[in-house]
Amino acid sequence: MEQGDHYGLFRPNPNWMGQMAGRESDTGLTWLGSDRPLARAVGRPMVRFLGIEASGGILLMVATIVALVWANSPWAGSYFDFWHTEVNLSIGEVVSLDANGHSLTLVEFVNDVLMAVFFFVVGLEIKREMVTGELRRPRAAVLPVAAALGGMVVPALIFLAFNGSGAGSTGWGIPMATDIAFAVGVVSLLGRRVPTSLKVFLLSLAIVDDIGAILVIAIFYTSDLAMNWLYLGLATTVAVVLLTRAKVWYTPFYILLGSVLWYAMFRSGIHTTIAGVAMGLLAPAHPLLDRAVMPPIELEKMDAADLRDAKFRLNESVSVASRLEHRLHPVTGFVIIPVFALANAGVEISGETLSNALTSGITLGIVFGLVVGKIIGVSLFSLVALRLGLAVLPAGTTRRHIVGISAIAGIGFTVSLFVSGLAFDAVALQDEAKVGILVASIVAAAIGVLILRSTREPAEPAGAYDGQAHGRSSEATVEVADREQSE
Repeated sequence: MEQGDHYGLFRPNPNWMGQMAGRESDTGLTWLGSDRPLARAVGRPMVRFLGIEASGGILLMVATIVALVWANSPWAGSYFDFWHTEVNLSIGEVVSLDANGHSLTLVEFVNDVLMAVFFFVVGLEIKREMVTGELRRPRAAVLPVAAALGGMVVPALIFLAFNGSGAGSTGWGIPMATDIAFAVGVVSLLGRRVPTSLKVFLLSLAIVDDIGAILVIAIFYTSDLAMNWLYLGLATTVAVVLLTRAKVWYTPFYILLGSVLWYAMFRSGIHTTIAGVAMGLLAPAHPLLDRAVMPPIELEKMDAADLRDAKFRLNESVSVASRLEHRLHPVTGFVIIPVFALANAGVEISGETLSNALTSGITLGIVFGLVVGKIIGVSLFSLVALRLGLAVLPAGTTRRHIVGISAIAGIGFTVSLFVSGLAFDAVALQDEAKVGILVASIVAAAIGVLILRSTREPAEPAGAYDGQAHGRSSEATVEVADREQSE
């Protein structure tokens, strides 16, 4: 995994900002690079902010605060009325977006349509991690996989201890999640106290966590299946596989097939986010062309045909999955996820709500699951993997770092809110879950920060997994172990 790719789904990349503003921004050829007052006062500071590592988490936090303030203001009615406005989208009688006999509301549109794009990016991330990232070699993947497994199993069991039966028992999947945006935002605020290798561990853990969340949504939070639509979805998936293997690289085909797959999942009863993940996992993660053998591009006598050929060669020297990630990260991190938080985080905080939450098994199960369950699960499973010699600590880290990151993993905000909407139909139960998620995320972040602040800063910057484990780099240890296994 390359150094520049360590920060996962919500790490802003300055190159994205350059793409959005124009590469010539610092030459004065574009508005952003000009000397105009608005460009100087607003444009360039905004680009610098979006290039900050924590910016995605900051925007998510701002959207959450706005939702809470709006939902508890004198204009609270407008908040709920706005997000429950119906959206009528149809193409004659052939295609119609309606749920349970009524048109999609705005909040349902965000959760079913926009979040499918977010989970498409999650699928791309998972594919990249499995092909070129930390999860590509079994031994390197042991620690984050073990940590994620503990971080899913223990919180779910704790939740079920509070909600063994009744309507609340269906929410056991809520405390299993880790919010990458908030988690990265928190650890980035600690600067050098969090080694780069520890961020890689956190994000690899979160990727495995996402895989678990996707499986839980697909298997346990699926309504009655409409088999005809499911068969159409499977046929569409097969068509995508055949086209990619035939090296058909025409993007509109895949947009059309992805839309058909989304609609088939929407009608089948399986949540539409599964369509996004499936399309992400099917995106080619290896480039079509090898840069090492590409003929040089001659700029002196380039005409329109040469330009088109050069563009194709440059594009195809980067994998489709990487190009899509590059284009969609700003959309998901800076637009879709904040909009999701704005639409879903608004809960009316009244005396009655707080009173119900304090005695609610749902709220208590989520709080103890995310705070206590994540710390115990992630730490315990990680330490067992280390003690058995199955894994090595990331470079420049100690077991205290692992415990601190375990607490940070209890920030379950985005996916936890998403799963709560699938788990509960009753608004009262959803509100109890939201209170639990908000409280747990704040407490988990505070505990994680306190633990990580008590650690020593690394003496010098370290790579992702080098300089650990009995004087050898863990990367080297993994390579030796893989070589021994192959022999």
